[in-house]
Amino acid sequence: MLRRLAARAFWTISRWRLASEPAPSRPSVIVGAPHTSNWDFVFMLAIGWKLGIDLRWLGKHTLFTGWREPIMRALGGIPVDRSDPSRVVDEVVRRLHAGESFCLVVTPDGTRSGNTRWKSGFYRIARATGMPVTLGYVDRTTMTTGLGPTLDLTGDIPGDMDRIRAFYADKAGQHPKRRVEPRLREECGEGPGDSTSPGPA
Repeated sequence: MLRRLAARAFWTISRWRLASEPAPSRPSVIVGAPHTSNWDFVFMLAIGWKLGIDLRWLGKHTLFTGWREPIMRALGGIPVDRSDPSRVVDEVVRRLHAGESFCLVVTPDGTRSGNTRWKSGFYRIARATGMPVTLGYVDRTTMTTGLGPTLDLTGDIPGDMDRIRAFYADKAGQHPKRRVEPRLREECGEGPGDSTSPGPA
């Protein structure tokens, strides 16, 4: 109840408008893109709380130290050790097999500068767990944010990514110059990139 009230207050005073499809009907990997600002984390929580979604998100393990740890975990955070990103997929699969039900937010364009491709962790997590992918967005040109369509991945990486690129083609993010094209290393004949990108920072 408190989260919904907080979300209602946020959307009442925000200059941004929530323009969203309904929450996914089953546990999903929610892509957060284009990720170009720390405000994206606030939007993610406000969207999830407004729509009644039980969110989990990936954060740098250094955020989960001292007094910050209980706060980050209460907000749905799952710590990620960047020195061993391959364990992230196993951790999410373990949680689901243990009976947890949640939507996992991943920001595949990674840190907000210097990347030229998306990280493939969201794709591998979705395929390993059978979760669909819900396309979350922030669009500066229309001052809107929310959730787009939910897609079942086929394993045809170029085909799946073409559908994802089509959705994000006109989404600018809060800082359009920092936008990263939705393309995976695997589409270019290269090996997989880093497994994931932590969400709020």
